[in-house]
Amino acid sequence: MKPYQGYVYAYPHKTAYRPLHPSPPLRDVWADEPLDSLFLYLHVPFCEMRCGFCNLFTRTGAPEELTGAYLDALDRQATAVLDALDDPAFATAAFGGGTPTYFTARELERLCDIAGRFKGFGSVPLGVETSPATATTDRLAVLAERGTTRVSIGVQSFLDEEARAAVRPQKRAEVEAALDRIRAVGFPTLNIDLIYGIDGQTPATWLHSLNAALAWRPEEIYLYPLYVRPLTGLGRRAKDWDDQRLTLYRIGRDHLLAEGYEQVSMRMFRRPGDTANGTEYCCQTDGMVGLGCGARSYTSRLHYSFEYAVGAGQVRSIIDSYVKETDFTTARVGFALDGDEQRRRHLLQSLLQAAGVDRAAYRARFDTDPVDDFAADLAAFGDRGWLDTSDSTVRLTPEGLAYSDAIGPALFSSRVQGLMDSYEAR
Repeated sequence: MKPYQGYVYAYPHKTAYRPLHPSPPLRDVWADEPLDSLFLYLHVPFCEMRCGFCNLFTRTGAPEELTGAYLDALDRQATAVLDALDDPAFATAAFGGGTPTYFTARELERLCDIAGRFKGFGSVPLGVETSPATATTDRLAVLAERGTTRVSIGVQSFLDEEARAAVRPQKRAEVEAALDRIRAVGFPTLNIDLIYGIDGQTPATWLHSLNAALAWRPEEIYLYPLYVRPLTGLGRRAKDWDDQRLTLYRIGRDHLLAEGYEQVSMRMFRRPGDTANGTEYCCQTDGMVGLGCGARSYTSRLHYSFEYAVGAGQVRSIIDSYVKETDFTTARVGFALDGDEQRRRHLLQSLLQAAGVDRAAYRARFDTDPVDDFAADLAAFGDRGWLDTSDSTVRLTPEGLAYSDAIGPALFSSRVQGLMDSYEAR
């Protein structure tokens, strides 16, 4: 089985979403859902440049008129959500993108004011994504003042030539200066993202980037394999990186473990005793309220968002429509989860973490056992030496974690896989 088939950061994937007819009112969507410990996510679909590997919903070169109109639309959407939900309270929050720090310091103030309309914001953990070019002192100061507990910066490589190969034309000096500013402000948690499998990367250069990151003693490090996806800057390449990526993954994993980090998932490593201050990516869990045209919202029974695209023209068109929207009272595009999909989602988001599936928690929620519900799938993983099953847990072995990007897609339902296969990339 090929180890790199797809990064499962959420299930089902957005390409399985379809227009909802009729569009259900948000008040009905959130009826009977627990509202006392929600996750607030605000999406900023703007970047100063588009990396060659990026297939996120984002656009470059947004003028001030557009960013201002986008904040106006976020405010209108916040009003609709607050009207629809009965006194919601939030336990954690995040700003993602795109690059939230594409916004100026003044615009970040307004973004925080919008988020501040939701109960809990300002006193609960807040994670924010940034980039080397936009992690300026004035922006970081705003974020610190408004309660940010975790800053995640996409470095990818500390070697200029590798950054260029990934179509991320940044200089190491710029990266180091941004990290210095972040540490000077004093956020409790710093996460550094690195990518392995870049064209021309070797074990030696990979270790060079790992050690350069470790010099900053980040509380977290994420190691991402390079994926080449349709409609991205690297999308026309045709090369199989599996052996290279798997070798580099193991080098990175073993190096971080030797440096005292613990492995949380295939991608996430953290220093023992550190947490992501409550923000560690629970963005795939139920009870997420997303604002912005690239944000998803999750209830136990329905996941919903706006239209999805990767191509620059389509993304711009969707953003242009969003900023003109005046009615945010319904869910437009989404996926309804029946009992089987809810079980499958719980299994996926638990199994792909190093801690694995808590069988008692699964039984308490579904009145069944995951080993019975997914006997054939789990037996196949066990036959490969990827699974460790006990009376209390079902978890991946170290080799199983290495194959997370194959195990995740293998657990997709036929319904979800069919929808993804029929999705027309745009």
